[in-house]
Amino acid sequence: MLVKWIRCTVVDRRGFERAQRKWAGLLGEPGFRGQGGGWSRSRPGVAHLFGFWESRAFYDSFMARSHDRLAAAQSGTFTGARVRLFEHRFDLKVGFRPTFADADVVRVAHVQVRPDRVDHFILMQEKVWNPAMAGSPGMLRGAFGEAPGSEFLALSMWASAAEHGKYRVERVERLALRAQLETDVAAIAGDVVDLEPSWTV
Repeated sequence: MLVKWIRCTVVDRRGFERAQRKWAGLLGEPGFRGQGGGWSRSRPGVAHLFGFWESRAFYDSFMARSHDRLAAAQSGTFTGARVRLFEHRFDLKVGFRPTFADADVVRVAHVQVRPDRVDHFILMQEKVWNPAMAGSPGMLRGAFGEAPGSEFLALSMWASAAEHGKYRVERVERLALRAQLETDVAAIAGDVVDLEPSWTV
């Protein structure tokens, strides 16, 4: 599965939201699995979108045929779009499905790993971070993806912002020490996204 993450700064919120509904046209696309997104909780005007495709081949076919027609409605409503593609490596928790209806927030972590520490980082994701998240009340499901150049994405869906907040306060510092996060990671950035139900496809 291919995971697409788009982050952009919106300059015309009403126009952007109206055009976002046009992406319902994705539903007929071969290989399309789902899309959702919403607004950053910490950065005003920043929108995040997450799309899921069965494979890179299906995604490339869509980009060549239909993307520009669907995207045209949103032209001029945002600036500085940043698009990243990740190959799904494994689920966070079990049974990941690219559905958003039962989730309130998505936590996205974007990590640049030191090349000589990639294997250790992936192992710690499986043995330390994944069980901790899976055991947290309110954590629904998630996906862990990899891109060329030692770049990773951890995407987790939560039933509520409050449940995600509890996990962060209680666990993160202790888990980071156990996983030797500072040794593995060159850079890390993240955000918590309030999902907009009308953006879900």
